[in-house]
Amino acid sequence: MCGICGVWEYGASATTVQPATVERMRDTMIHRGPDDAGAEILDGGRLGLGSRRLSIIDLSPAGHQPMGGCPHRPVRLVFNGEIYNHEEQRRDLERRGHHYTSRTDSETILHLYEEYGLDFIQRIEGDFGIAIWDPEQERLVLARDRMGVKPLYFYQQNGRLIFASEIKAILAHPSVTAEVDTEALYHYLSFLVSPGPSTLFHGVQKIPPGHLLVCHRDGRVDSTRYWDALPAERSSSPSSGPTDAERRSEILRLLRESIKKRMMSDVPFGVFLSGGVDSSANVALMAEQMSRPVETFTVGFTDNEELNELESARQIAERFGTNHHEIRISEDQVCEFLPDMVFHQDEPIADPVCVPLYYVSKLARNSGTIVVQVGEGADELFSGYAKYIKYLRLYERFWRPAGHLPLFVRRAASGALRPVIRSVTRNFEATELVRRLGADEELFWGAAVVFDETLKAPLLSSAGRQTWSTLSSHTIVRRLLEALERERPSSDFLDRMTYLELKLRLPELLLMRVDKMTMANSVEARVPFLDHKLAEYAMSIPRALKVQGKSGKHILKQALEEILPRDLLYRPKRGFGAPVAQWFRGRNSSELEDLVMKSALRRRELFDYRFIEHLFDEHRRGTRDWEFHLWTLLNLSLWYDRWIEPGSSRL
Repeated sequence: MCGICGVWEYGASATTVQPATVERMRDTMIHRGPDDAGAEILDGGRLGLGSRRLSIIDLSPAGHQPMGGCPHRPVRLVFNGEIYNHEEQRRDLERRGHHYTSRTDSETILHLYEEYGLDFIQRIEGDFGIAIWDPEQERLVLARDRMGVKPLYFYQQNGRLIFASEIKAILAHPSVTAEVDTEALYHYLSFLVSPGPSTLFHGVQKIPPGHLLVCHRDGRVDSTRYWDALPAERSSSPSSGPTDAERRSEILRLLRESIKKRMMSDVPFGVFLSGGVDSSANVALMAEQMSRPVETFTVGFTDNEELNELESARQIAERFGTNHHEIRISEDQVCEFLPDMVFHQDEPIADPVCVPLYYVSKLARNSGTIVVQVGEGADELFSGYAKYIKYLRLYERFWRPAGHLPLFVRRAASGALRPVIRSVTRNFEATELVRRLGADEELFWGAAVVFDETLKAPLLSSAGRQTWSTLSSHTIVRRLLEALERERPSSDFLDRMTYLELKLRLPELLLMRVDKMTMANSVEARVPFLDHKLAEYAMSIPRALKVQGKSGKHILKQALEEILPRDLLYRPKRGFGAPVAQWFRGRNSSELEDLVMKSALRRRELFDYRFIEHLFDEHRRGTRDWEFHLWTLLNLSLWYDRWIEPGSSRL
């Protein structure tokens, strides 16, 4: 993996891009590429490309970027990621007369572009952020991988386009000022991250997964979706499809193939092992393809032993004879890490798993392991979360029948029930769901919605309510689901939940926490469950084979019976978490509270800090569990004080 950046002054008539500017942007990301650095000025001084390299394939200087392809073509490339089918594509390209000067996968991208133009994107399989300069066509091409494993950001204003693997590199350009995107902030409160294409920085955008952007000399930017996480068109005759046994066999074949592809490396590689189903499957399938022990890495907590899965991880490590490594972290280390966390996140990613991910990545790097495989994506594709089952059952037993009632009846019932539920049960989630029913909104907005529309009401100050009076995070959900309905009108409720997760929570929250925390330690993470061929196949599997009763991931677990013990596969899911509740009740709780209550963000008067103080008080006393709400506010406050008003906190 690498860190890439660039500036194109497409509207300029003379030399404008200074090498020092590109180098300054590039070197904000040394952690993404400690092995090599490159910068180049092109287009008569109007374009600068920069790269930091983490050497994975072909460790020689031949992998230096920016990189060119065939001598007679002036195309240039900077690239972050891995192309897993590059050798297969290389054989075909060499038959077509292309001449290689390295063994890198990067060079294959160039030759594919030279051969096929923008259609190159359909021929590569991998995780990537790509920038290609084509002087003959006078265009800059940017691309992000299908599932959104790797990030790519851009900023366009005043005849200039700036792009980078990390937002901090864009902010290093002298024309960019860090300002808050208030609409994105509103949606962050819901989803723990700003939904794409926006970021919390005004004017800085994310390229969505599966998209190609082409910026032309006249400043026109064409955005093309080249892949989407759509459920497959299913046959109207169930008997015409594959048998259950054939499906299980195909899942295992695709996963085995995906893991094998992701073992492509010229540096040591291993697996993050939590002891759960997904990471254990990675270990088992990697072990069968290796003649030496798999390197495995596990993280636990010194202060909260009850959350640890160290023993489960040890059992898997022993079963498959891995070279196992462990690290335990304390509450004090959490506080020590917070400044680095907010630096590496760029924009807040309010998932507390960022903390253990950082430390287990550091463990891997310190052991000499540069590439790791992780288990993200399996729960989204095969319906493994309890929340999916809960909402699926709620939809099928109540929501769908209630949807046949006239809207005025639902509105009246909602208006009558909400005050009762709120006062009697204080169940904010139930109150919110009744509100959605009366508002004719979607039942499911995501598996990790924190401050929903009901809970935002007491959180926001009068000024905040006025600022966001026309906003609802339902617009994000509705926009995504309307796109699905246009493409796949026959999609069922589970299809819609899966699509929403693959478009919002998975790429911008879960995968970004992995990317940012592993790359903070110069470690590359690979995600075998998100190979797009496996993802496409998983999305074709009917609901009845994924969810049975109160159990999810049914067919995946059956497929894995061939390689994993049944007691592991069918024990209750725990999930990879962090002791957030204790962090806000422990010896550092006052310090964490101060970081929120004394943040410079308070001066914007968007939130009712009496309500926030009430959340801290209830949580500390154990009256209510507000751990994720407080973590969301803490991340936002830290981000604001680091990037928007540095040095102005602690009023």
